[in-house]
Amino acid sequence: MIKKERLNWILDQLSQQSIIRVTDIMEALQVSDMTVRRDLAQLEKEHRLIRIHGGAQSLSPINRQEKTNLEKQSQQVAEKRQIAAYTAKRIQDGETIFIGPGTTLEFLAQELVERKLRIITNSLPIFEILQESPSVDLLLIGGEYRPVTGAFVGSLASNNIDSLVFSKAFIGANAIYKDAVATYNESEGTIQELALNKAIEKYLLVDHKKFNAYDFFIFYKTSDFNYVITDSKLSDDIKAQYETLTHVLRADEE
Repeated sequence: MIKKERLNWILDQLSQQSIIRVTDIMEALQVSDMTVRRDLAQLEKEHRLIRIHGGAQSLSPINRQEKTNLEKQSQQVAEKRQIAAYTAKRIQDGETIFIGPGTTLEFLAQELVERKLRIITNSLPIFEILQESPSVDLLLIGGEYRPVTGAFVGSLASNNIDSLVFSKAFIGANAIYKDAVATYNESEGTIQELALNKAIEKYLLVDHKKFNAYDFFIFYKTSDFNYVITDSKLSDDIKAQYETLTHVLRADEE
């Protein structure tokens, strides 16, 4: 494939999915890392894309805006409830767990209100769900507040988490693509990475629409999670694809 064809192929891919990785271009076009990076550098110089770490991002309006917590609450509700109910069965009374921000995790919190647990979170909505529980020992990690998601982030939140250890951490994400798990906001991703690193077992909770998707900030490797829990609508083919990286648990399976 000549250079012009490569450049047009890259732009065509970006028009469809907004973000593309260097490794994906190398694999699809059978070219070297240096060739891809030269092509991306030229397209950036021509103001036709934005280079980001490990790839490139489209300049077109297809790029997603961050959805608010309220907007997400009405999306894939049945799937999120299914994931939450399934996940709750993997938590033992007496454990110390971390629950990150996100609407799927809020459904998980609802499942745990009557449980005897120590729960740490940086999510205000999750704190509000659990605060009246007579049996949950609850700790809210403070810091810089992000109203769009209800999460606390920043150096204060990082310092608070750094002194703790969890038996399990339950984290959500906006996208999972091969060995990359991503979210929209870098500061939230950084807190989630830190919490995962302080956990003995690491769980990613994502509905089926988050697979083979992109978002802005990659905060963890799929292969570094002990388990990915999803809903019953995930296809067998995609499940098999990701099981080469980690244990994928579908909520309709024992």
